[in-house]
Amino acid sequence: MSVVLRTQLAGVTKRPARLLLTGLAVLVASFVVYATVLAQQITERSVLNGLSGTSEAVDLVIQNGEITGKDLTAVAGIDGVADAVARTESYARTPAGDLIVASDPGSGPLSTVRVTDGRYPTAPGEIAVTPRTVDRMGLGVGATTTAETGDGKTVRLTVVGVLTPRDDIGFLAYAPLPTVVQINGFDQLDRVDVRLAAGADADGVQEKVVALLAGEAAPEVATGADVRLLEARQAAAEIDQLFIVVRVFVAVAVAAAVLIAASTFRIVFAQRMRQLALLRAVGAGRGPLARALAAEGALTGLVSGVTGVLAALAVGHLIPPLLSAFGVTVSGPGFPLASAAGTVVLAVLITIVAVLAPAFSAARVAPLEALRSAATTGARQGIGWLRAITGLLLAAAAGGIAALVTINLPGPMQEDYDAQTMMLAVVGSGALAYLALIALGPVLVRPVLALAGWPLRRSGPVGRLAVGGVGGSSRRAAAVSVVVALGVTLIAGVLVGGDSIRVLAERETVAAAPTDFELKGPAGTPLAAGVAEQAAASGDLTGVATYRWISTAEIGSFTEAVVTDVSAAAVPRLADLDTSAGAITDVAPGKAAVAGYLAEMEGVTLGDPVTVKNNGRQVRVTVAAVLGGDSPLHSQILLDPSDLTALGVAAAPTGLLADAAAPGEDGRTKGLRALRTIAAAQPELGVTVLADQRDQISQQLGVLMAIALALIGLTVLIAIVGVGSTTALSVVERVRESGLLRAVGMSRGGLHTMLTTESALYGVIGAVLGLLLGVPYAWLAVSAIGLDAPLTLPGWQLAAVFAILVALTALAGVMPARRAARVSPVTALAAD
Repeated sequence: MSVVLRTQLAGVTKRPARLLLTGLAVLVASFVVYATVLAQQITERSVLNGLSGTSEAVDLVIQNGEITGKDLTAVAGIDGVADAVARTESYARTPAGDLIVASDPGSGPLSTVRVTDGRYPTAPGEIAVTPRTVDRMGLGVGATTTAETGDGKTVRLTVVGVLTPRDDIGFLAYAPLPTVVQINGFDQLDRVDVRLAAGADADGVQEKVVALLAGEAAPEVATGADVRLLEARQAAAEIDQLFIVVRVFVAVAVAAAVLIAASTFRIVFAQRMRQLALLRAVGAGRGPLARALAAEGALTGLVSGVTGVLAALAVGHLIPPLLSAFGVTVSGPGFPLASAAGTVVLAVLITIVAVLAPAFSAARVAPLEALRSAATTGARQGIGWLRAITGLLLAAAAGGIAALVTINLPGPMQEDYDAQTMMLAVVGSGALAYLALIALGPVLVRPVLALAGWPLRRSGPVGRLAVGGVGGSSRRAAAVSVVVALGVTLIAGVLVGGDSIRVLAERETVAAAPTDFELKGPAGTPLAAGVAEQAAASGDLTGVATYRWISTAEIGSFTEAVVTDVSAAAVPRLADLDTSAGAITDVAPGKAAVAGYLAEMEGVTLGDPVTVKNNGRQVRVTVAAVLGGDSPLHSQILLDPSDLTALGVAAAPTGLLADAAAPGEDGRTKGLRALRTIAAAQPELGVTVLADQRDQISQQLGVLMAIALALIGLTVLIAIVGVGSTTALSVVERVRESGLLRAVGMSRGGLHTMLTTESALYGVIGAVLGLLLGVPYAWLAVSAIGLDAPLTLPGWQLAAVFAILVALTALAGVMPARRAARVSPVTALAAD
């Protein structure tokens, strides 16, 4: 080992705290990487340990073939079989809406439900419903309803109990097998679960079942263990797909850690520039010095990686007992040693990558630098001509690709558009733009700082000193700010893109669900006199509107077209429909709105004539609006009421739309019950809760947004760690400056405020650069998807992100600033 290497390593061992501070970003990255591995282990083990859909009591499963009630009886009679239960479902249309009726034994080891009120049904026509079905469909214990069977008959159903299943979808009931078969209208089972008697030969019983059911459409007979494993693997496959996405964001976080670590090493080496110059003065060569600094970086990576892995392992093993205290049972992560070793190796590698450039730069120090102080050698300004040219070339390439994408954006309903290639081009352009930001960062920081620092300069000497402290080392400010900018760019992209997709989804959802409820029956069934008036008078309903619809119209080559006359004036949400031309409010006598796909099939556009035929009658209308998707209520064309009457449709309304008068689930339940009460005299009418469709889409978008923002938060976390470590190292570097400021009269509070403000300025610079990069690329990505989504700007959300990032970066500098403020002026002035 060379003398230079021994000298550097000895200095590191004397200051272990500085070693961890230098590798703090790598430590956090190692924690995130290994925590992701442990999270996947916990999730997969929990799935494999019982989250599959098949009960542990099932020994054999018969499925994927023709199975009848006769087969069920024969299987149950095989020697060694203790229980054989059927799993099948029927779809019943009731006055309260569609209802799924599933079979279950109701008790015993093979039951998947638990009765909470009343009893499990035993007689024909008896059912038990789920709690949400009670609320939504008004089917409490003792209630009766009718259901249409698959063979066109009607069966009377009586609710005798309430039970809790695995999943409560809100329109689910359970019944004995004969009732389910009666509703279906045919004797066909989906699956049979078999439990064997104690001591039975499983292989022998399986062979008997296979022989019994042999034939052309013989079902498969598998062991319960195999089925559970298959279900668990399918669930694990979905988990694997999710964690693939997670790893992409983890990779971005690791890249951010490399940038932060490189910046930190530059600061640390700059602080030791005088020591390095002395080594050069006494004969140390550039090569040995660079290798010694690189070895120091590798040691930093090793210690940070091991610490991060141990911390993640401790947290991972604390999660199961912590969750069990809240009644949630999950498996432990185990001890994946290979992944732990890989994480440590990754930490060492990324640290070596981060330290190489600072190490070779520091090794080129001139011996005369030994005559200067660390404070005068630490701050470097500007960029070299090679870096400037590289940055400009990267920016030009990013702009060229973005321009190419813009030129080739799809028009309305354009065919043969390759959205995947265009999205890859947007991602490539964004990556080049970010690399250009890294290269040109020190130059771009100055105008942003000049603008953001203007009010601080006017606030007094503390503000001026804070701005000067950040501007005094534009390279350092840029190195930290570009990582903050990366997190803000990704967050802005998710928020802007998510808001655009949300608006598009809401516009498309309006066509299918313009109100909370819809009341209608089979085509041509008129509402009874007074139904609309009773609904309008109900205190639980609002926005009541009637309409008519038919499903027998002909429009060009399109037969059995659905036509409606719902009024945009009576249903305000219809004004938000996605239109590619015209406006739905322009519908009037002789003018219609047509679905986008119908316009494309028939080759019509805004202002063209369209002929609509029905039962020997026809009307000729002009296209006043071309919609992006369906016309309202899944129709193909929206006509004025007078034109629909001209087609021979009776004047009595055949459908009713209404909203709940009160918000929330309780208001929706009251409105639903009110509508069902009003329509009770017409059992052929059914009520559909259209608002559930809107809620489902909103919930899915909300979950995706939350997951994406949480994953991006990993990058933001590392950026904030970088701000904290940079501020802490800056405090050490500028200890004499701090002492001098205290000596000339600055209070501890003033020094604390100055250093905290510097940390906040890193967040301001990064947030501004991130928004300037993220918003345009988000708009470009939304346009490149080809969904004709609107370009929106969620201003309040972006402002909140800006404020939160600035607050977090300021918070990251609080502890270093407090430490600096505690040092006495005499001690600080004595430091080198």
